[in-house]
Amino acid sequence: MRKRLEMLRIEHRDLDAAIDALSAAGSIDQLQIARLKKRKLKLKDQIALIEDYLIPDIIA
Repeated sequence: MRKRLEMLRIEHRDLDAAIDALSAAGSIDQLQIARLKKRKLKLKDQIALIEDYLIPDIIA
C-alpha cells in the first residue's frame, strides 16, 4: 500500500511538471492541459484515500 502511495505521488509530481512545461511553452492545446489537470486531481483524491487508510483518525 505504501509503495502504491509513493507511485501515485511521483505520478502527481510528474503531471505537475508536464502541466508547467506546457503552460510555459505557450501551448495552445488547452484541452490537453485540462485533461492533465483532471488526471492530477484524481491522483490527489487517490493519495488522500490511501493516506486516510494508512493513518486512521484517532479520537482522543
